[in-house]
Amino acid sequence: MFDWMAWTLPVAVFFSCIVLMLAGMTVWELKSPTVLRKGFLPIATTRGDRMFIGLLSAAYLNLAFVAVSEKMIDWFGLEQEPSIWISFVVSMALLALIMKKG
Repeated sequence: MFDWMAWTLPVAVFFSCIVLMLAGMTVWELKSPTVLRKGFLPIATTRGDRMFIGLLSAAYLNLAFVAVSEKMIDWFGLEQEPSIWISFVVSMALLALIMKKG
């Protein structure tokens, strides 16, 4: 059923985090309804808006990392490609920043 995708541990962890965030946001919204607020994003957003923007940003960051990870070997003189866990941690930090300050 899932043969169409390369399910590695980082990919599974990434999607598991998304599912957990969606469940957590649902419970949070039921307990405390959101209000519009203005952060560093150029629009007034709700928690759900910031989560959506953050998830898109995290996904694009991961795609960009995968696109340039092979070239990083030459750029930085590495022996092998950098770990995908680096982009996972950075993308989750970006998501947290957008959720908190966006």
